[in-house]
Amino acid sequence: MPLRAKVASSVSRTAAALSRAAGRGDGSVIGGWLGLKIDKDLLSHLAAGRQIALISGTNGKTTTTRLATAAVSVRGEVATNSYGANMPTGHTSALAKAGATPYAVLEVDEHYLAQVIEATHPRVVALLNLSRDQLDRAKEVAMMAQLWREALAAAPEIRVVANADDPMVVWAAAHVELVTWFSAGQRWTDDSWVCPECGSAIERVPAATDNGHEPAADWHCTGCALRRPRPHWTVESDGVIDPQGGWHRVFLQLPGRVNVGNAATALAVAAQFGVRPEQGATQLAQVTSVAGRYAQVERDGRVVRLLLAKNPASWLEAFDMAEEAPTLLSINARDPDGLDTSWLFDVDFAPLRGRDVLITGDRAYDLAVRLEVNDVPFRHVLTFADAVRAVPPGRLEVIANYTAFQDIRAELDRVL
Repeated sequence: MPLRAKVASSVSRTAAALSRAAGRGDGSVIGGWLGLKIDKDLLSHLAAGRQIALISGTNGKTTTTRLATAAVSVRGEVATNSYGANMPTGHTSALAKAGATPYAVLEVDEHYLAQVIEATHPRVVALLNLSRDQLDRAKEVAMMAQLWREALAAAPEIRVVANADDPMVVWAAAHVELVTWFSAGQRWTDDSWVCPECGSAIERVPAATDNGHEPAADWHCTGCALRRPRPHWTVESDGVIDPQGGWHRVFLQLPGRVNVGNAATALAVAAQFGVRPEQGATQLAQVTSVAGRYAQVERDGRVVRLLLAKNPASWLEAFDMAEEAPTLLSINARDPDGLDTSWLFDVDFAPLRGRDVLITGDRAYDLAVRLEVNDVPFRHVLTFADAVRAVPPGRLEVIANYTAFQDIRAELDRVL
């Protein structure tokens, strides 16, 4: 690297280490920020010489990135932004910290995908899904799909792994020459009823049989040629079918059907680096927690499990993962969460009926109104510690949005 880049990389690593030592976080942002201030092209310099996968989407980025990192690691050391710092500052910090690794798997915020593609020249880009998120400042879903489409058109040499079940993703990647389609089921469909190409209605036809996993629905536009492509990778029961038709059992320590789909995506990404499915599958069982998500911690005789849910699509999946046990819901509306909580009325909380439900967080009253409308009884507690005391010994499921999740991790003394 040029001398300026070497100095910037050293400063990035030092700043991140000092931040961690001071207990101010993992240093993922401050390290990259300072490095890029010294050398605006630092990310490009750090990416040079590596084979890189970028993983983007509204939901599932962090988990899929962690699983793909595990799968690709059979080929060699992999740099990754494992704590979810998914903007260029986080990517810069992650690559500077890792040193000269042959591979990198990076989670990318969907708004920054074009910028990061240009800076890193990745071998493969994985597109997971698009749904509404952070309504006070995020783009409309169709606008986001348009940005992805333009970014891919500007880099025709890139291989793309894309979700065949999401019409917005299919449209964004429709003209990519080197595309691999995967299907993991698309439970949340409320953001893709209208064709992004012609504005006609999208029609979905449920699968005739359930193969043991969430059946994928076929779909097509009623006004143009846009339709679901035939997937190369699919989920069947607790395994993944590869493009040659081989079935591979997936042993996961992560809960929920959605994570079997994330595993399929991870294996499809790893295959682009020459990792055979049976090789990658053995690595996935080693992933027990993803930046604190899914981890279980004992507190005062209660086994606490944290699940992150930040928008309607992810809350739907969280309800599927949570066991029939006392459940704490926590909602904030700080800057990282988005300030608009009206999305709560797009979530069907009916699956929580019959459970002991507790609520907390800065916007607990917003959540209370929503639960009243959904006819879900609840109790309000002021803190996480109050919630622990309010339930009997045993399991406590916690579902929280981003900053509420971090608040509870802090109350657990960062044991996650």
